[in-house]
Amino acid sequence: METFPEPQPDRYEILEKDAGNITLHIQGSINASNAASLVKDTDSILQERSGLSLTVDLEKATYLDDYGVLALAELREIMTKRDGFFHLVNPGKKVKEILSMFEFESLTVKSPFEKKIAPNVFVQIGEAFFRIISDAKSMIFFVGAVLLSLLYIFIHPRSLRADDTFLCMRRTGVEALPIVGLISFLLGMIIAFMSSIQLRQFGANIYVASLVGLAMTYEISPLGTAIVVAGRSGSSFASEIGTMKVSEEVDALFTMGFDPTRFLVVPKILAAVITVPILTLFSDVFAILGGLVVGVFVLDLTSTAYINQTIRTVTMFYLFWGVMKSGVFALIIAWVGCLRGFQVRGGADSVGRATTSAVVSSIFLIIVMDSIFAIIHVYWL
Repeated sequence: METFPEPQPDRYEILEKDAGNITLHIQGSINASNAASLVKDTDSILQERSGLSLTVDLEKATYLDDYGVLALAELREIMTKRDGFFHLVNPGKKVKEILSMFEFESLTVKSPFEKKIAPNVFVQIGEAFFRIISDAKSMIFFVGAVLLSLLYIFIHPRSLRADDTFLCMRRTGVEALPIVGLISFLLGMIIAFMSSIQLRQFGANIYVASLVGLAMTYEISPLGTAIVVAGRSGSSFASEIGTMKVSEEVDALFTMGFDPTRFLVVPKILAAVITVPILTLFSDVFAILGGLVVGVFVLDLTSTAYINQTIRTVTMFYLFWGVMKSGVFALIIAWVGCLRGFQVRGGADSVGRATTSAVVSSIFLIIVMDSIFAIIHVYWL
């Protein structure tokens, strides 16, 4: 029997009983101070002697810390790579408890590759159904939280963060005015061009003004403005709150005694509800100007005739109806954007998913609500 020197006497001893069968006797404790040297010395012996089997005797081992457990796991990994055998024998009660606590058997063990089986169509439908139910429940709870916060602001107006509200109004309304105005102007021109193709055959060019005015004030301006705001501000609301969730700023607000819904959501909702109807009015004006350009330069109408026809057609009811719809759309945009932000879990990738979901969900709900308004107008008004 050959004995090999070790750097720390009375701590561990490496013995070779016969060719290729090496035994490691551990005495006392294996911890951060000697775990690295244990692995290094044992590995060098295994290389020199071409060890086929390594037996670790823990009969005299009194304690293992996390470094000691990792050292044993590393030795087992070394033997596995060399197609050798690893045996752990005579562990005491305390050592057994430590190995069990660190789940020694599962350390460095690679799970076999398993082919992922795609769930069948019924499982996918069931998962989608439960996701929809969970999402609907979250929306209802969030509606309650928002209503309570608005009620608190109504009772205590001084608690409203006026500076943040005005900042959100500037970002939602003023900064969106150029793109909304340009899109509305072009849409007015397009509707005027397309309608003139048919109306000029009957000498009814003047009714191009009526068609542009009604279509834009009643339907297209509220819907188009809401979609633009959903893409700009709805996504901004979701990404801002989502980033705060990831960085635990929302939890910090709650810890400091602030209501996150009142602190973050109410200013955004108020700003959207105030500015989006105003944006819709600007959209109406730009769309009528776009139709006016086509009417004057293409249809040979006078500007006075075009404007008078528009005033006769577009009554206050249609104007109010479009503004009212845009206010509801604004409420949906701010509500969904903030909700998706609060639903963020995980890292930066979840913020991107929440932003996309906020835009898609907002546009979907806007179109659904617009359909409901159309039904109400036809059958009840």
